[in-house]
Amino acid sequence: MKGILAAQRESFMAALPEPFSIRKDRLKRASAMIRDHADRFCDALSEDFGHRSREQSMITDIGGSISPINHALKNLEKWAKPEKRGVQFPLGLLGAKAWVEYQPKGVIGIIAPWNFPVNLVMSPLAGVFAAGNRAMVKTSEYTPATAALFEELAGRYFDPTELAFVSGGPEIGKEFAELPFDHLLFTGATGIGRHILHAAADNLTPVTLELGGKSPVIVGTDADTAQVAERVVVGKMLNAGQICLAPDYVLVPSSQESAVVEELKSAATAMYPTLLSNPDYTSVVNDRHYQRLNDWIADAQAKGAKVEVVNPANEDFGSTNSRKMPLHIVRDVTDDMTLMQEEIFGPVLPVRRYDMIDGAIAEVNRRDRPLGLYYFGKNEAERRRVLDRTISGGVTLDDVIFHVSMEDLPFGGVGPSGMGSYHGLDGFRTFSHAKAVFQQSKFDVAKIAGLKPPYGPATRKAVARQIGG
Repeated sequence: MKGILAAQRESFMAALPEPFSIRKDRLKRASAMIRDHADRFCDALSEDFGHRSREQSMITDIGGSISPINHALKNLEKWAKPEKRGVQFPLGLLGAKAWVEYQPKGVIGIIAPWNFPVNLVMSPLAGVFAAGNRAMVKTSEYTPATAALFEELAGRYFDPTELAFVSGGPEIGKEFAELPFDHLLFTGATGIGRHILHAAADNLTPVTLELGGKSPVIVGTDADTAQVAERVVVGKMLNAGQICLAPDYVLVPSSQESAVVEELKSAATAMYPTLLSNPDYTSVVNDRHYQRLNDWIADAQAKGAKVEVVNPANEDFGSTNSRKMPLHIVRDVTDDMTLMQEEIFGPVLPVRRYDMIDGAIAEVNRRDRPLGLYYFGKNEAERRRVLDRTISGGVTLDDVIFHVSMEDLPFGGVGPSGMGSYHGLDGFRTFSHAKAVFQQSKFDVAKIAGLKPPYGPATRKAVARQIGG
């Protein structure tokens, strides 16, 4: 890995400045690598998960990888234009100028997760390549087939000095994070994110952390409960809930709890009338995560929660090793249950009641700041209060998750849900160095402003102007 990094950095420095034509060519090759082998990627994803919906993979990992690349291709020259800045009076009158130039940083490290193991490699690469950088990618050991396919294909489309993949377990991940990258992006669990930040600190490597957390749904007092249920179920059952932005728990007005729960059941039944043999429904990724989810459900039941399993066809999940899990709606949850302490990352949905909107807001605010927050409702004052009184990485109104798909919006967390952001222009700037440039005028400004000895009246006048005297 050190050798790859050294070769990439040497190649990067020799090539500066990186022309737009090269950047665009890399973006086009990245897009072709995914598009040309879409079927193989879908097969690998399904192999890694035990079963993964092919159509879902095409939407989230194939289309979801090519869209940000196309967006970067369309906009990178605009993003990269020098940005004119103002200069203090009277320097502008004397001919001085100031501007910001966006330079590539160098070699970017990307540590990708297992839940969207194609998209969460390629989406950041769109910004990395648009900014003119090289990249090294550490893939997840939980998705070995996808990782192997990346390693096989990358060499057909890229020189190792442009893009390289490495795979392996936690030890390789630790060594990767300790490399002196020019920037490091990690997507994954908050606990691992802390270790990544420690590892990068010794090299003072700038880090972007895309983590997770308990993203709440607040159902407003006048929300359309049928719409709420359908959209929450789409987001919760996509990828079997294995999404960093999945709705993690739902806050409903006390008087509407039963209605919302029934609507959730109806929506899940309509979309997934069967589960075990349904090609549209994805499995939990591995035995460890499947056991974890079942343990958390059992913990909630033991502490008094009511669990309602949405199993429309009355299928026998105990007789299969498919790791498919139906939607579990959990009511009467309390803070001492693991489900309300940890990010769920699976098809388990706690529902909690509130009486006044400020009670729902207080529930969100006493937890760590989430990656996403979702509000449904028509009351503009209530919506505004939720937006103003909560802090989250991003927000989707009247739906869930969709803000991540908007390439012109920054995607990132806040506090324990992450630091920094990328996507679109914000990704370009994350992976660029904003270099300040000042061009002095032809006049002797230091003398005019009294900035050079011997100091005198001009100096005192300059100081008075600075401090407002």
